[in-house]
Amino acid sequence: MKLLELNNIQLISQIFTENSWLFIISIGLVGLAIGSFLNVVVYRLPLMLETEWRQQCNELLEITPTEETTEKKFNLSYPASTCPKCGHKIRFWENIPVLSYLFLRGKCSNCGIKISLQYPLVEAVTATLSVIIAVHFGVSVQTLFALGFTWALVALTLIDAQKQLLPDNITLPLLWAGIIANMSGLFVDLESSVVGAIAGYLVLWSIYHLFRLLTGKEGMGYGDFKLLAALGAWMGWKMLPLIIVLSSFVGAAIGIAMIIFVRHDKNIPIPFGPYLAIAGWLAFIWGDSINKAWLGSF
Repeated sequence: MKLLELNNIQLISQIFTENSWLFIISIGLVGLAIGSFLNVVVYRLPLMLETEWRQQCNELLEITPTEETTEKKFNLSYPASTCPKCGHKIRFWENIPVLSYLFLRGKCSNCGIKISLQYPLVEAVTATLSVIIAVHFGVSVQTLFALGFTWALVALTLIDAQKQLLPDNITLPLLWAGIIANMSGLFVDLESSVVGAIAGYLVLWSIYHLFRLLTGKEGMGYGDFKLLAALGAWMGWKMLPLIIVLSSFVGAAIGIAMIIFVRHDKNIPIPFGPYLAIAGWLAFIWGDSINKAWLGSF
């Protein structure tokens, strides 16, 4: 049985290798489907965590929940997706990535309320990033790991942008996945991976405490430490300076644009996680080229 499965995997790999266009299209379609799932994760995971924290607080304070306050079952798969206004249950043909949004003209088929543009955008962006991964790494084990890395960063970026939260449910598995991937030197050697995880955490941890000591304010959250540690685990400690510099540039550019075009109040904090995630992904794909160009300019 195992031999048959191995032969099937080798056959699929050979077909994709000989037909790169088929491989890229397949990854793009998978990316669309994953993007649809990530929309669910971005919306539901914070609510699930809030429910869990509320239950823990009740237990700590010895508060007995009443029938009205008892939390109903709610997870990534249950209940089925519905319209937030009219409660219309989303049918399968209304949930086809991007196409359903276009077919429905961005509105609920029952009540006509506008559907957030976030849904097709996340699906399209996830598919695009997945295709870039497929082109960059080709038919390889690296592609499988890199896709998981990319999808996790998309979810973290959106959750932090909306909730200013980087869930341990994603950051910690991402960190361990990076170390596991590099146990066989998939992207960097294991020593660089472990040192990168340690250094990534300690760098932002040190900046956080120094900033708080000087200003009395908290400049970032602990989730940022864990995210940079995860990036260090995937790419090694040598890529950390580039990630920090890139995240600063990305943050400055987006922050200025938000103040100018969206009239964002500069006194309202902007989460740092999305900038780290964007910079980390750029460094993951083109980090070596950027470093060579940067060093070459000097």
